Amino acid sequence: MLPDLAASSSGLPGLELAQLTELGLQFLFAMLRIGAFVLSAPLFAARFVSLPVRIIISVCIAVWILQHVPMPSASDLASLQSVTWVLRELGIGLAAGLVLQIYFAAAVMAGDRIANTAGLGLAAQVDPATGSQTPVIGQFFMLFLLAIFVAVDGHLVAIRLVLQSYSLLPPGSSDVALGFVDDGLGATGEMFIAAVRLMMPVVAVLLLLNIVIGVITRSSPQLNIFAFGFPLTMTVTLLLLFLTTATLGDALLDHMAHALQHLGDMLDGRVNGGE
Repeated sequence: MLPDLAASSSGLPGLELAQLTELGLQFLFAMLRIGAFVLSAPLFAARFVSLPVRIIISVCIAVWILQHVPMPSASDLASLQSVTWVLRELGIGLAAGLVLQIYFAAAVMAGDRIANTAGLGLAAQVDPATGSQTPVIGQFFMLFLLAIFVAVDGHLVAIRLVLQSYSLLPPGSSDVALGFVDDGLGATGEMFIAAVRLMMPVVAVLLLLNIVIGVITRSSPQLNIFAFGFPLTMTVTLLLLFLTTATLGDALLDHMAHALQHLGDMLDGRVNGGE
């Protein structure tokens, strides 16, 4: 007689198809916020980080999220109301990543202004992080900021802030108003202020140097400005960048800490009233 297959297999652990479908929907829903953040945040969104690596990072973090954060049921995720939930999750992740990108753009802007003042505006190459043409000094500032960001575990702090947002902004809830536009505008203002602070020591000296060169060429028209002015400007620029490297590192560290603080306030402020 053949053994009772139903009885023998009843003791084996397993998941029914309905449970597996519900778990898959909840897992994909848990990936939305952290996946949008990974695709838009500094370092993770760089071109030298391939798309499969970003997907693997999102999947690994989503496994932890699914175990610790309650998700809506499969029936709720299959309703039309889930469309607003999906857009909300994507908006939170994209807003968090783009705010950090805006802050990091201050380093590129400061380097770009220094390069244009020193006459190095045409000395541009492909930026490995963005894939666009950027002056060399701007790339130096950006890579310096990324190195500091990784050295002090800023990327882990940013991920932790996004994970904390799951308890502050629970998935599937729409009772909290999102006002990330004001936070983005505030970050943009801070970007310009930080860029001015980063570039002002070098630009101020270069401005005085250009004034001196202009006075010299005005008093002695027979001198060729390109014969001594351009090499002198290049030498002074490189010397200033060398002398201000330590100060620049401290300034970039403070700027990165301010960016992470703004990110934490942005996510926490929506729960506290969005003030």
